[in-house]
Amino acid sequence: MMKRDQCLKVLARHRTDEIVVAVYKAAQEWIHIAPSDLNYTFTGAMGQGSSHALGLALGRPDKRVVVLDGDGSLLMNLGSIVTIANASPRNFVHCVCENGTYETNGAVPIPRHRDFTFTGLAREAGYANTYTFDSLDDWDRNLDMILKEDGPIMVDLKVEPGEDYPENFPRLYSPDYRDRFRKALAES
Repeated sequence: MMKRDQCLKVLARHRTDEIVVAVYKAAQEWIHIAPSDLNYTFTGAMGQGSSHALGLALGRPDKRVVVLDGDGSLLMNLGSIVTIANASPRNFVHCVCENGTYETNGAVPIPRHRDFTFTGLAREAGYANTYTFDSLDDWDRNLDMILKEDGPIMVDLKVEPGEDYPENFPRLYSPDYRDRFRKALAES
């Protein structure tokens, strides 16, 4: 099992110019670990990260889009994986930070979370490739290849919560962040 913040630090080291769509707890860590105007953190409803990322991937097929989803969040919009597979964006990497809880809602356990796999669901839906990592070394060793592969790709990251960031941490949904994202996307 990996600490989520350590897992995200590995991604930050491999990141070049990818758009990263991050949700909830992963988003709070991500904007601290890897500040960038190409970070998209504007998903206001649980489960919408994958749908927002799909829109960005289809709208900008020249840019790799990485979504940092939560397992509880993805379950709120599980149908999105069928839509993503059907659209088949080659530039789409779907990372699920799986910790077995609805973490944002107080770490409520996900029912039957050990009885299914996100990679299995993604394969059945039609994702091009799927991976599971529970070791930082394996994640680090394979990430460059994954970021170059044709998608859609599902990456199940077996994590536990990372650092606890303070309540006064910078806001995820500010108009300033939104405007900087729009400008960076237009310029890239």
